[in-house]
Amino acid sequence: MLEIKNLCVQLEEEDKKILRGVNLSLEAGKVHAIMGPNGSGKSTLSYVLSGKGGYEVTEGSAHLEGNDILEMEPEERAAAGLFLAFQYPVEIPGVGNMTFLRTAVNSQRKLRGEPEMSAGEFLKVVRAKAKDLKIDADMLKRPVNVGFSGGEKKRNEILQMAMLEPKMCILDETDSGLDVDAMKLVAQGVNALRDGKRTFLVITHYQRLLDHIKPDVVHIMAAGRIIKSGGPELALEVENNGYADLLEETA
Repeated sequence: MLEIKNLCVQLEEEDKKILRGVNLSLEAGKVHAIMGPNGSGKSTLSYVLSGKGGYEVTEGSAHLEGNDILEMEPEERAAAGLFLAFQYPVEIPGVGNMTFLRTAVNSQRKLRGEPEMSAGEFLKVVRAKAKDLKIDADMLKRPVNVGFSGGEKKRNEILQMAMLEPKMCILDETDSGLDVDAMKLVAQGVNALRDGKRTFLVITHYQRLLDHIKPDVVHIMAAGRIIKSGGPELALEVENNGYADLLEETA
């Protein structure tokens, strides 16, 4: 689904290298988790893949289903099936949640040459998906994320993901700032989208999220590289022992 080879990235404004040769191969239908110390480049990887400005790719490649996404505009990457759930979802005052969702869905459909969703069809689908995620109907009527709690913002992003139906979902520290109940709801929303075809890349600091979103593969990232990959037991090892032993082992 997603093939990343020797990806090297630095900040555009200053000569600061962040990613130093990331190699990752994510198969269709699998859930991959990335863990690592602060400053290891996890969030930068998600930003670069989704097309956020301010970063310069100096080397390497990233292909989504064989297509070079680094050459695409952010909206083209989204239409190709890439989705990023942010660690800190922004508020958009003055833009209604329903308007935002319908515009996003139909913009992507248009870019793919598909027919746009009618108002009636959209309303039916969004209400059903919101109900599954325990999102109150009032939330759909409010401006995007304005006045939402941390848990509501994250659930709103999972609703966006459910409506857009991406092939490749990147979750950047989705558990950040959530209490246990909110995290369970978000995890249930993610698990409901697992279908054997859709791929997930879950970036997290904590095993607690991976108790609810069971990964197939866990990667440890440090100093801009993937230093070790393994099964779910690798996340437990980090939870119990920290990163020191792994960093020493791969130094």
